[in-house]
Amino acid sequence: MIRSEVRDHVGEVVIANPPVNALPVAGWFRLADTIRELGRDPDVRAVIIAADPNIKGFQAGVDIKELAADPTNESLIGVNRGCWETFAAVYDCEVPVIAAVHGFCLGGGIGIAGNADIVVASDDATFGLPEVDRGALGAATHLSRLVPQHKMRALFFTGSMISAQELLAFGTVERVVPRDQLMDAARDIAQVIAKKSPIVIRRAKESLNAIDPVDVKRSYRFEQGFTFELNLWGDSDELRQAFVEKREVRSERSGGRTPGRAERREP
Repeated sequence: MIRSEVRDHVGEVVIANPPVNALPVAGWFRLADTIRELGRDPDVRAVIIAADPNIKGFQAGVDIKELAADPTNESLIGVNRGCWETFAAVYDCEVPVIAAVHGFCLGGGIGIAGNADIVVASDDATFGLPEVDRGALGAATHLSRLVPQHKMRALFFTGSMISAQELLAFGTVERVVPRDQLMDAARDIAQVIAKKSPIVIRRAKESLNAIDPVDVKRSYRFEQGFTFELNLWGDSDELRQAFVEKREVRSERSGGRTPGRAERREP
């Protein structure tokens, strides 16, 4: 599910969980641990996070089927914490992190790419947060690091996608290349960094985080509170189940009290 190796002072992390690289609870914690271990390795001077090229996209967020199959809140709590740990691990990694994005980058993928220091993308890469269509919220914190504020709101409310070429125009994607050149582009940038003084680069990463105008970890944790709140209402369950079953949503509710999980289990 998560592979890693060190090549020429560059740690490479590959997410490989077909068909769409959605990660279960355990996968998120494993990814966070892998990134942290590489950042602490004195031989590592940069980290690349990529997806298995045989999978259609970079990362599709959480495993909704795992959440839908759990009648308790345990999986939701676990995946909330796992995502938080992974995004924090990317942000706090002691060396620069390069996200190499191909295909779709959704949900948790936005959290990874948004917290990375540098993003390179294939020319078929698209980015988006379909969270509102799944009865969840979150990662607007990280999307805000990729697009301007009003664009973020439009993407978030509509669930629309944005292309790598558009992000290149914003300056938040460093390079857009053909898909078969993606890892070469990421490695080229990583090697430029790896040739510099390791102690200077590590202090540079720490100093840049310290002057960030937004505390991304605190901001994302605040967003997660709303995801959990939504889970106490019936809409989130129905939206997730409709997605798993590939069908239309049965009903839409606006305002008023919607039964929570405990109430809906009663005969």
